Amino acid sequence: MNHSLSTQAGFGRFWRRAVTALGLLLLALFFTAGTASSHPHPIPTISISSVARGESVTLQTHDYPAGQTFTVRMGKMGTRGVGGEVVGTLESGAGGSMSASFNIPDALKDDHQIAIRLDSNLGYYSFNWFYNNTAPASGGTGGGSTPVYTGIPTFKITAVSKGENVTIETNNFPANMTFTVTMGKMFTRGIGGTVVGTLESGEGGKLTATFNIPEALKEDGRIAIRAQTAHANPFYAYNWFWNNSTDGGDNGDDSDDKDDGATGGGDTVYTGIPTFTVCTVSKDNEVTILTKNFPTNQTFAVTMGPMYTRGIGGTSVGTLESGDQRSARYTFSIPDGLNGAYRISMRAQTAHSHPFYAYNWFYNNSTTMDHCP
Repeated sequence: MNHSLSTQAGFGRFWRRAVTALGLLLLALFFTAGTASSHPHPIPTISISSVARGESVTLQTHDYPAGQTFTVRMGKMGTRGVGGEVVGTLESGAGGSMSASFNIPDALKDDHQIAIRLDSNLGYYSFNWFYNNTAPASGGTGGGSTPVYTGIPTFKITAVSKGENVTIETNNFPANMTFTVTMGKMFTRGIGGTVVGTLESGEGGKLTATFNIPEALKEDGRIAIRAQTAHANPFYAYNWFWNNSTDGGDNGDDSDDKDDGATGGGDTVYTGIPTFTVCTVSKDNEVTILTKNFPTNQTFAVTMGPMYTRGIGGTSVGTLESGDQRSARYTFSIPDGLNGAYRISMRAQTAHSHPFYAYNWFYNNSTTMDHCP
């Protein structure tokens, strides 16, 4: 009996010591974790320094951990280099920032954009991508100290003289490149269009240039325009514009402004699509609309008609003067001929030969919509 009690007492002392030891271990882990999380490691990243098209790429590391071996891979754009072809390794040494070059694998030599990734033996990684166009060598983006071009070239329309010319302003264009500029039918993105000139990008970045509208497009309402280099994997940008003058044309006669679709002296060229939403309806009485992205200083004839007509050939219910407002509320009476109609089409349209217009429809029931601010 005493032996049994002694055994139980010994077991109790052992259990208490085990629990105490476990508690101390958990406490130690808690403080260790807390200390580690309060001093996070910086994230390793890479930037692209230069590219020799189809041959090699040079990168620069930033905040790299020391003493690790990174496997370098290249793959298709959009893959982040995951599962890509191994092109070498990088020893991080003392860590921090260093430069290294790697050959582009044969399977990617003709790709326009290439993903590159570095994974370390301890789980660190970083990835980036580059255009497979030489920089700063032949056709490159400047002198030997100029970083490789990255990003997307774009341009916006800044002025139009109807049937005459268009002025563009570029953004983030690569330097020392020759862009062929074409114009074509709307929705073609300028592909296969008529050549209207070239643009020499010089130092790159932001440039302004004006191009004549070709004869075959002078009467088109909307025109696509494209700028593209002659590389096998070219740099390119495209946009479109309304073929309506933005400054009253070059004839100096302000009386033509309305016919030419002018958007007001000195205004930025209008782009986009005008729309309107229906805000309130008083059955068989009136409707209030809210315009969005309307061109300024325009007169819109407003018509209403049966459902599915889009308001074309409908009854005139007034005019809408956009003034300096891109967005504003306007109220129009429902014509007698549509009293009792279940649904009504409504249209707002300018008198230009290539008019601005917008249309919508509404239920002829007294209501207030909750989507109008």
